[in-house]
Amino acid sequence: MRNISLVVAYDGTNYHGWQCQPNAITVEETLRSAVGRILDHAVKLYAGGRTDAGVHAMGQVVNFFTPKSIGLEGLTRGINSLLPVDVRVRDAAEVGEGFHARYSAKSKIYVYTILNHTYNSPFLARYALHVPYDLDAGSMDTALRLILGAHDFSAFKKKDEHYRSTVREVRKVLVRRRGRVIYVAVEATGFLRYMVRNIVGTLLLVGQGKLCVDSFGEIFESCEREKAGPTAPPHGLFLRKIFY
Repeated sequence: MRNISLVVAYDGTNYHGWQCQPNAITVEETLRSAVGRILDHAVKLYAGGRTDAGVHAMGQVVNFFTPKSIGLEGLTRGINSLLPVDVRVRDAAEVGEGFHARYSAKSKIYVYTILNHTYNSPFLARYALHVPYDLDAGSMDTALRLILGAHDFSAFKKKDEHYRSTVREVRKVLVRRRGRVIYVAVEATGFLRYMVRNIVGTLLLVGQGKLCVDSFGEIFESCEREKAGPTAPPHGLFLRKIFY
């Protein structure tokens, strides 16, 4: 059996998230169907990240097993020929038997995009949160650096979601303004559900001057979701890259 890894990009707007579920169109089901048709057998996909409804990916990684000898280039072309235009296989590789897209991952980077301008753009409306009032990206960056390291991220988890442990290790963060667009990037060894979106929702309060940096830190340390800001909408979030 060959173990094949794919790097996949997709626009999550029209999908109810990555993971297969009844009575909903998902990225996993769409990709699995195309792969199965090219290989002429059913496949089980293992994904590096389970993105929620409306979230996008530039570098989702999946792997699956097949006995077929089809070349990687032919496999990629065949799969892409069957996929809708909002899902695309970017790369394919044959990997070791022990490789698992999720459990072999060392860290992941998520990027949240904010259009900070008076009016929204028809070209960015599906991919960036529109914020028409001025944001202080410098203060947001200072606040975000408080989450570096291994911490309890209960303040930024999905409400009423339960985990064996809510401790996660954040390796790199940044908030950068590029013209009218602000990017919030977080690299971590793992994420709680809605973690990045809840961090961004709270950072927006810092950017508006409604919260100071110290208050952001106090909310983080409280481990109480109720004290943090609202959950930022999904369409600004991208799974940027997974490291192995």
